Amino acid sequence: QVQLQESGPGLVKPSQTLSLTCTVSGDSITSNYYYWSWIRQSPGKGLEWIGYIAVSGSTHYSPSLKSRTSISRDTSKNQFILQLSSVTPEDTAVYYCASWVVAGHDFGSWGQGTQVTVSS
Repeated sequence: QVQLQESGPGLVKPSQTLSLTCTVSGDSITSNYYYWSWIRQSPGKGLEWIGYIAVSGSTHYSPSLKSRTSISRDTSKNQFILQLSSVTPEDTAVYYCASWVVAGHDFGSWGQGTQVTVSS
């Protein structure tokens, strides 16, 4: 079973770049079965999909965040990384990494989530 764990700083200053790492176990991030995804939930709001990286290394981002988002991977560490630039307090949220099961058209496993607060 795939397991995911987010890591990164819990506090980021406005205008800086938020960087989070998701470490995957139980399968390889080069597996064809999954798109490796980032999702967030801001206080009082629903889940917001940020983007994913596929086995080919191609990426796809939410149009509303595309200009500030980059998702990359480190296959040697079985990790994928989210970078969100020029953050504001509106980017304060719990950030989750998850595996999207391509054949099942649904999320499979989720990380436990990590709180990121944008504040000076």
